[in-house]
Amino acid sequence: MPSFTLSPPQSTQSSPSRALPLSGASNFRDLGGYTGHEGRTVVWRKLFRSDHLGLLNAADVAHIQGLGLARVLDFRGQNERLPQACALPNVAVHSLAIEPTVVQAIQALLAQGNGVNPDDAVRLMQDTYRAFVVDSSPRFAELFGHLLESDSPLVFHCTAGKDRTGFAAALVLHALGVPRDVVVNDYLLTNELFRPPELVGSYAPQAVRDVIARVQIGFLDVSFAAVDKDFGGMPNYLEKTMGLSPAAQQRLRELYLQS
Repeated sequence: MPSFTLSPPQSTQSSPSRALPLSGASNFRDLGGYTGHEGRTVVWRKLFRSDHLGLLNAADVAHIQGLGLARVLDFRGQNERLPQACALPNVAVHSLAIEPTVVQAIQALLAQGNGVNPDDAVRLMQDTYRAFVVDSSPRFAELFGHLLESDSPLVFHCTAGKDRTGFAAALVLHALGVPRDVVVNDYLLTNELFRPPELVGSYAPQAVRDVIARVQIGFLDVSFAAVDKDFGGMPNYLEKTMGLSPAAQQRLRELYLQS
């Protein structure tokens, strides 16, 4: 796949800021402003993606409430979700749980006395992205079900807002007709925005932690390849597996693209 130029978060007098300045979340951003189907622009302040919302402070909550956010879709697994529940009041929180695997697999290898290197981390990340398509498609289909219910502002997120959320955002933007190079650029913005916590502990090599704290085009490529191999390409995957019939795709565009 060719390399793409990373577009940084930016705003102009005619558009809002893509990335929101929050203290308790670093990867909260708007999917608006991208050019989609028939040259129509994804509407601002309707679709957001983020890392988890369990550490928001009062100023963060007030800022997000000012967006009119009504729905939160949480891809985190049960053990991730319970200690850091959503800090936003008066929103509908829906669990679309996809259990994490990478950190757990690295910890298991280390506990067994096995060394872990960056190549191991890349392989585990690729396995995770392949599993998004092979095993977790029903959860992503649920996301589209919520999107089609109404255009009330929503955010979808996982823990870091980079892998489960990154793949979900790629699917949403594809469904809205955003070109793949722009989809990839949005995915890579995580590397500019995300402030990673200590994910697997200081006993893991720094080079390994660097791999799992960031995103790579090659990770997303693995999921796209699985879509092509197992489902005959993205259009067929969106229609047959995500439940986006032609009528549903039209409704999605009516809800989230400017007329």
